[in-house]
Amino acid sequence: MDDMEELITIYSDEPDNAEEQEEIDSQIHELAVEYGKLKLKTLLDGKFDKNDCFLTIHAGAGGTEASDWANMLMRMYLRYCERNGFTRQILDLQEDEGGIKSVTIKVGGSYCFGYLKGEAGVHRLVRISPFDSQKRRHTSFSSVYASPVIDDTIEIDLKPDDYRLDTYRAGGAGGQHVNKTDSAVRITHYATGIVVQCQNERSQGMNKELAFKVLKSRLYEYYMQEKEKEQQKNAIAKKDITWGSQIRSYVFQPYTMVKDHRTGETIGNIQAVMDGAIDPFIESYLRWSKEEA
Repeated sequence: MDDMEELITIYSDEPDNAEEQEEIDSQIHELAVEYGKLKLKTLLDGKFDKNDCFLTIHAGAGGTEASDWANMLMRMYLRYCERNGFTRQILDLQEDEGGIKSVTIKVGGSYCFGYLKGEAGVHRLVRISPFDSQKRRHTSFSSVYASPVIDDTIEIDLKPDDYRLDTYRAGGAGGQHVNKTDSAVRITHYATGIVVQCQNERSQGMNKELAFKVLKSRLYEYYMQEKEKEQQKNAIAKKDITWGSQIRSYVFQPYTMVKDHRTGETIGNIQAVMDGAIDPFIESYLRWSKEEA
């Protein structure tokens, strides 16, 4: 800012100097971009906003069309991570004809959960299905769930009687051990009905460790939501947006538009969005959630 002020002072007597004007405009733009990023980070003040994130995608009802939509969302988030320098690790992938049934991705990097927490909800796709020989327009749904990766200092009371642990043979790509050893792990939490599974590591021990981390993360989010519900019982105005509601629509036909139903943010370039350019939606959600709080 000091350098900019000095430049403006120096060139203030030369308004017709296009080269210096261009340099000043360029630096103002760079400052504005940097300021925008810093201002956005001030909104990431949640307890676990700095943490890594578990991102889970489930295909809705609709067979191949829904599975393909879940696969498209997975690609969108993987590309978003790539664009922003976040690490991504697929912990569990359930493939289906034409796409995927579900996937759990561990996203690593500064403020991952803070940026991705607003993606939780139902994502709606409207397009002419490539799987329909009559070229009819279809609507498909997939749900996204985001939870923070929490370390061992967070107390989640988990007793052996609270869950069932099953092992089974992993499927899909993964090396020679696949379908020869029971390396995959599934944990079912009785009280909440939460089920997590991990099969993409090479040993049962590693899959078990990761599965428990995902379960503790999901349980933390579950108990936090239950606490919020209790607090809101006597509230005059309740938030309309909750887990399980439609948060965003992706329309490919008859026009192209992606719209977030919470913030009203819209983008016409749907291909850019599907290539991971979802930052405007994330930023508008963070501003909106702060206003709603």
